Amino acid sequence: MTQIEQSGRGLSGPDPLRRTAQALRDALLAALFPIVAVAIALAFGAVLLFISGFNGWDVINVMLLGVFQDLRSVSEVLLKAVPLILIGAGLCVAFRANMWNIGAEGQFYAGAVTATLVGTSFSGLDAWIYVPLVMLAGALGGSLWAGIAGWLKVRFGASEIVTTIMMNYIALIGTSWLVTGPMKDSKATYPQSPRLFREAYIPDLIPGTRLHIGLAVALVLALVLYIYLYKSSAGYATRVVGINPNAARYAGMNAGRKMLIAMCISGAMAGLAGAFEVAGVTHRLYQNISPGYGFEGIAVALLAVNNPLGAILSGTLFAVLRSGSELMQITSQVPQVLVSVIQGVVILSVVSFAALKLRRNR
Repeated sequence: MTQIEQSGRGLSGPDPLRRTAQALRDALLAALFPIVAVAIALAFGAVLLFISGFNGWDVINVMLLGVFQDLRSVSEVLLKAVPLILIGAGLCVAFRANMWNIGAEGQFYAGAVTATLVGTSFSGLDAWIYVPLVMLAGALGGSLWAGIAGWLKVRFGASEIVTTIMMNYIALIGTSWLVTGPMKDSKATYPQSPRLFREAYIPDLIPGTRLHIGLAVALVLALVLYIYLYKSSAGYATRVVGINPNAARYAGMNAGRKMLIAMCISGAMAGLAGAFEVAGVTHRLYQNISPGYGFEGIAVALLAVNNPLGAILSGTLFAVLRSGSELMQITSQVPQVLVSVIQGVVILSVVSFAALKLRRNR
């Protein structure tokens, strides 16, 4: 173990209360910027709606408060938060290693495909075996898909931004080909795979709703990644590599391996999100199974300032905005183009605030 990695062991401190307090403080600081950024963005959205002939404040009120009107509405928000938290927390690890993984959308699809292959290939397995097997397949699929771009970066110096964007298209087009060809349900008219075996379904977290145990898994994994990044020598080395890979190499660290591991972790989280979507929500693979979770996950990670605990808050925030925008379009008859503009303004605002905070920290 190198001297820098040894020093990283002492960062956590001996006091559990101190570590817990630090984690809570980090989470609260990560929440401050989302609140301010969203407030500014929604004020702008209200003005935009007023100019377009709508009652801006009433619409914003529907967008924010309408999603909390009953248990079912809240459960739908949390259901949308699951993939955003998983993807955002995973991207925090990659970004900390200075690996700009823009391919979470493709990794989401890769995980959904591998989870579907496993979930439709075996029968007679008990659920306590089948469900973890499907989740493992999804995580492995996403990890391998991200690992390709990571290996190209480490081995040949290829830009991970370019390769991950290209692999997004390959994953999306490849999924379309699969559900219209080799994996198409022969009894279905539309492009879709056969339904997963019932034993592969994710158990519900709240009876009577669609919310599944993926929420608990996402929260636990976000905490695990926080501990990995900030309370372990391996995570400390990952952050050092992200700050200055040359200095990390000089200190004896294998910078390439750290970067590759960070990409694989990031891809595994995105692939796991795809597996949860297939096994917990749709129960089959569709041509456009993701509404853009992989791209929103980038904003989630940036808004969280690359803190996995902050990704819980920012992921939930984006889930509220997604659910609220759908409700606003239905109840207030706001055109989809205006809803998209408001969502875009929110994303630009929160990302700008996150960038300013990163610049200030540096």
